[in-house]
Amino acid sequence: MSTGTEPTAPPKGSGLRASLRGRSELGVCLILLVLGVLVLTDAVTMDTDITQRGPIGPTTVPIVVGVLLLVVAVLLAVDVLRGGRGEAEGGEDIDLTEPGDWRTVALLAGVFLANAVLIGPLGFPISGALLFWGSAYALGSRNLTRDPLIAAVLSLVTYVVFNNLLGVPLPGGPLMGVL
Repeated sequence: MSTGTEPTAPPKGSGLRASLRGRSELGVCLILLVLGVLVLTDAVTMDTDITQRGPIGPTTVPIVVGVLLLVVAVLLAVDVLRGGRGEAEGGEDIDLTEPGDWRTVALLAGVFLANAVLIGPLGFPISGALLFWGSAYALGSRNLTRDPLIAAVLSLVTYVVFNNLLGVPLPGGPLMGVL
């Protein structure tokens, strides 16, 4: 965040679109605001039939997180509207004036959606391997022998750690009897 004392270039044109040009951080504020409202709504409507033995119940943490999300959204919006702008870190090697790589974003979104659809019928070991392999492919790795092997190992290790060691049940799918 900046101190808000840096001069900003006047927006080109007129209207709402022109006044929002160069203030993409307001989109982050909107996302934080929506998340805060969702978290608070879920916390307030949460079924708390569990016997509570102290002042802190199951809704305390979600309410605190929701309120903090709203506070951060408002503070960030005020900073952006006062002229504050996020600055690139010194070590970043990207050009912020270049457009985003929408192909990579679309591939990653497709891989995550495919994982969400396939995790039920195929189970985590298979859908997780497809997720890891697809993510590596979307991010530029093209080694067709190494990548699937690493993806399968990562997926199986993740499944075993969560399912067997931590006791967090993950769907096994057709491999349920094998693992």
